[in-house]
Parts: sequence; C-alpha cells; structure tokens
Amino acid sequence: MIIENIDKEITLCYTSKIDDNSGNFFLDVDLKYIQFHFCIDGNASFSYNNDSYKLNLDGNKFLTLYNPSKNIPINCKISPKTKLVSLLISINKFHSLFSDSASSISFISDDNLNKKYYKEDSIPNKTLTVLNQILNENLNKNIKKIYFNGKVLELLSILYNTSNEVDLDQCPFLADDKNIAKIKRAKEIILQSIDNPPGLNELATKVEIPLKNLKTGFKQLYGNTVYGFLSEYKMTKASQMLSSKNYNVNEVSQHLGYSSASHFIYAFKKRFGITPKKYLK
Repeated sequence: MIIENIDKEITLCYTSKIDDNSGNFFLDVDLKYIQFHFCIDGNASFSYNNDSYKLNLDGNKFLTLYNPSKNIPINCKISPKTKLVSLLISINKFHSLFSDSASSISFISDDNLNKKYYKEDSIPNKTLTVLNQILNENLNKNIKKIYFNGKVLELLSILYNTSNEVDLDQCPFLADDKNIAKIKRAKEIILQSIDNPPGLNELATKVEIPLKNLKTGFKQLYGNTVYGFLSEYKMTKASQMLSSKNYNVNEVSQHLGYSSASHFIYAFKKRFGITPKKYLK
C-alpha cells in the first residue's frame, strides 16, 4: 500500500498496482480518525481484537468506521488483483467540512457524535471515477498533495450529497417497495444494454410503470436522469478500460455504444477535461 499524508488531518492509502500476490497492510490509527475503506475490485479482509473478529470487504463495497473511545488499527489482508483505497480523516476536519449539514450525516450529528459508528454499503457509481483517478495518478511529487486533497474533497462531496437521498415526501411513488424495485430494474436494463439502451417509453413499458414515474423515481433514487446516469456510468467505465491499458480509444468507443470515436472523445473530454489519448499517457 502507498501511504500519502495529505496534511495533519487527512491520510490516503491505496494499492500501488494490481498483481497476483496477496499482501498484508497494518497501520496504527488514532481514535480521532474516521476510516473509509473502498474495495473497488477483489477482496480485503480486516482483522480486529487480535484476529478475534474478521470482516470481509468485497469488490464494489465500502466501509465506514468510527469509534471515539478506542483506537482501531488497520490490519488488512489484501487478496490478489485487489484495488483498495483507504481514507483516514480526523473527526474535527470532517466536521469542519460539513458543519452546515452535520445534522444530515448520522455519525456527526449532535446525538451521535460520541458514539461508535459502522456501516458497509455499495460504492456509488459517481465515486468510481474519483477512486480510479487516485489509483492511477502519475503526478509530480510537488503537486501530488494538492491533487489528492482535491480528490478527497470531491469524494466526500459525492458521498454526502444529501440531494441524492430519496425524499418520500417529494416522491410518494417510492414509498412502495415494489416501485423502488421497478426503478432498480430499469437501471439494470440500461446497464445490460449499455451499447444500445432502450428509449424512455420502451423502458417504462418494460418495467411496467408510467413514464412520468420512471423519470421522477429514477431521479430521486439515483440523483440523476436515466440517461444522465447512463452517461456518467459510461465515463466511469471508459476511464477503467483505458486505465487497464487493454483497450484503445476505438475499442472503448465501440464497447460503450458511441456512434463514432469522435463522439466518444468529445464526451470524454467534456467530462474529464482531457482527451482519452492524453488520459492514456
């Protein structure tokens, strides 16, 4: 694992490369830190209390840990071909970033600030791009801390964007679990047909809900329109494929269903600020 001390309050740890060997990572962590562990691919096993308790973190999952009364050192076994990013941020720093919205974040609200917190969840699609950019950085050491600081802030802003939370008062359609399942099914359909997704009317018919409810429910559940979500997913997938060095620009463009390489290049540059060719370098 590579360890980057961004400042006195923030530390970033990440796997240097994907290889066929497993590895162990140990780091003492003071109780003042909140821990975030993102397992993008592979598997990481965390041990606690002298190996008396183990926690497996699979690919596309992330873990949030905080215990204000006890140090929780990182004792992690990383499986082969695993991509892992760990973020340590002091509770004071975290609270200063979200002081205006602390009540909406459970573990730093006034009622829970002195209580231990644990949560495992799926990694949001929007954060995958940021995590892969962290893993694949190739920067001059003089600007690396500035870059990582920006990526940490971007990562946290996505994770705690409260506008992405489902508001049942705004969207009573989602009060029914069956309707939520239909919206999730709609997401599965567009991701399974990423190179040729159905139109909105066809998609609404497939999941058996009115078009208006599909649009409103999808936006409330995933924080984006159907095609906005798909576009963001495509860009995340594109960055992963290019980072693997196994695909050229034309192959990525075709895989993701763009009508031409030029359309893909335009979309990629609009999203990341650089062309795919420069991203490859």
